[in-house]
Amino acid sequence: MIIQIKEDINSKELNELNSALSELKIESYPVKTQKGHYHICTPKSEFDIRNIGQLTGILDVHRVSGKHKMVSQKWKVGQTTIDIGDNIKIGNGHFAMMAGPCSIESEEQIENTVQCLKKNGVRIMRGGVYKPRTSPYSFRGLGHSGLKMFYKTCHENGIKIITEIMEEKQIESMMPYVDIFQVGARNAQNFNLLEALGDVDKPVLVKRGISGSIDELLYSAEYIFKNGNEKIILCERGIRTFETSYRNTLDLNAVPILKKKSHLPVVVDPSHGIGIREHVSQMTLAAVATGCDGILIEIHKKPNEAATDAQQTIGFDEFSKLSNKVNALRAVLES
Repeated sequence: MIIQIKEDINSKELNELNSALSELKIESYPVKTQKGHYHICTPKSEFDIRNIGQLTGILDVHRVSGKHKMVSQKWKVGQTTIDIGDNIKIGNGHFAMMAGPCSIESEEQIENTVQCLKKNGVRIMRGGVYKPRTSPYSFRGLGHSGLKMFYKTCHENGIKIITEIMEEKQIESMMPYVDIFQVGARNAQNFNLLEALGDVDKPVLVKRGISGSIDELLYSAEYIFKNGNEKIILCERGIRTFETSYRNTLDLNAVPILKKKSHLPVVVDPSHGIGIREHVSQMTLAAVATGCDGILIEIHKKPNEAATDAQQTIGFDEFSKLSNKVNALRAVLES
């Protein structure tokens, strides 16, 4: 159960609510976000919700089954829109292309990519400065100096950035230079990090875990929401299965299921999903056809020379062609 509390509730009204919940033997967890004030409750038996709804100071009461309550479609009418700023939005009819290299390598690379994005009307650039790598000897990014360079060049050109955060202690130093925090598949169940990102007032994109279920992705989002941050984007990026012919199994079934289960925007990362350059464009179009709210894709001026994930990165020319196809497909879907 979710109890929505009026913003101007006073201490007397709050005490009345707490007393009523105590009398009904209902445990509750207060949650205050950028957009509202709630009590999340887990009643052990049926009761008349009018006993709570009639109290002064209460805006609404919602019955929500399941443990991921705040991200559930069952209590919120309509889909959530994430406002990135400068008239850039994701979700509830707003579609976003996010593109860039797997790893930030140099200022020249950033500038080249920014020009490609501007040419194609793309206003969010992806790029990693802290890279989780399977091998400890692989390139692991340019770190904080790379982030500041990335941010400066993009914002001078009206481009927002999304970049991966690896651990809780990076939040404070990254905050001034990030528009969207990305939680990668390896950190999808790093609950300390997720809770810490609940304290920030910036959008967070959460990728599905390498072997994570849809419910586990929703639980990850719930950790962020419960700690106060409603600006959450879900990302399907492929899961590890028995198949070895491609990098991951891009589970496009997840898009309509997530949009039915949750009010949060859902985007797809086809680059990681299939991991094979020649098929990325096809899977991008397939993802768009599912009704996702955005695409996260890896591009590079010279894909074969990319420092990381070269095998799944497409070139600028192919990206331009793909952007045109995406726009055409979306026009058909919306007609």
